[in-house]
Amino acid sequence: MLARERGSNQDGGGEGRQLEGACSKALNVAEIQPRGRLSKHSGAAGVLVGHPFDTVKVRLQVQCIDKPLYRGTFHCFQSIVRQESLLGLYKGIGSPMMGLTFINAIVFGVQGNAMRLLAKDTPTNQFLAGAAAGAIQCVICCPMELAKTRMQMQGTGEKKSTRKLYKNSLDCLVRIYNREGLRGVNRGMVTTLIRETPAFGFYFWTYDVLTRSLGCDLGDRYMIPKLLFAGGMAGIASWLSTYPVDVIKSRLQADGVGGVNQYSSIADCVRQSVKREGYMVFTRGLTSTLLRAFPVNAATFATVTLVLMYARGEEPAPMDCEPPQPGPHTQIQQQPSSL
Repeated sequence: MLARERGSNQDGGGEGRQLEGACSKALNVAEIQPRGRLSKHSGAAGVLVGHPFDTVKVRLQVQCIDKPLYRGTFHCFQSIVRQESLLGLYKGIGSPMMGLTFINAIVFGVQGNAMRLLAKDTPTNQFLAGAAAGAIQCVICCPMELAKTRMQMQGTGEKKSTRKLYKNSLDCLVRIYNREGLRGVNRGMVTTLIRETPAFGFYFWTYDVLTRSLGCDLGDRYMIPKLLFAGGMAGIASWLSTYPVDVIKSRLQADGVGGVNQYSSIADCVRQSVKREGYMVFTRGLTSTLLRAFPVNAATFATVTLVLMYARGEEPAPMDCEPPQPGPHTQIQQQPSSL
């Protein structure tokens, strides 16, 4: 019997697949726990674990090559903690925390309905559904990451910043809107769209292929490690697929923090970056990103599993085992990574 965790957001259950084997008990998530609570807890855990790595990634991506502050990932971690305290690693965390619920609602709603429209549960359809979800959630993701990036760059190297441009993430967006309008709030939208669309597609595709290959049976004692491994590797695959675009996005969104805009367009940013730093510029911060990708997804999967186990303990004992019947079964919901 093969049971796999996959994102879906339909009221009565997701796109099901027939369970195979002699005896099976379907786990109905809709009956034991509201989906919003699962997404909220798992997503928050992922943000808390991964945000320090994200701060290091952004600092390395946008630092000036002429006067670099950091020599590498570990040196960046050390420098931020020494110069700005441990809290320096969590600058800008308010933004992803605020956008978490909205992004989860969009991703699960779009991905679940896309799978229903596609009808057939295949890795290719998982890619298409994930890509659609990734594209639409950019409406929230782009402003959220703009505020996050600006907050992460504020007060670089200062324990107590003498001149703060922004009080918090919300104040950051309000000030940008007042100064530049909607266009300013959506700075980096095109690069965000180019990054998120294939990244979410590769996430769902990789996770689907791995869980099929590993054979995650409910009775398997290694089911949870297998799911954690599949989620972590899916996160790594999704980042690798679009990482160069993320470098350009970060540079465009951080551009103008000091009052001077260095890049006039995406093409100009690519051209200047390659001219000054070579093609290796597209790997800046990659180590931190990959170190972040696996534990973030692992934390997400572990949280969902624990919440489900707790909720399942409140359910009445299951009925006696019956032969499986063809038809849809509700699947365990799982969140894609923040990324």
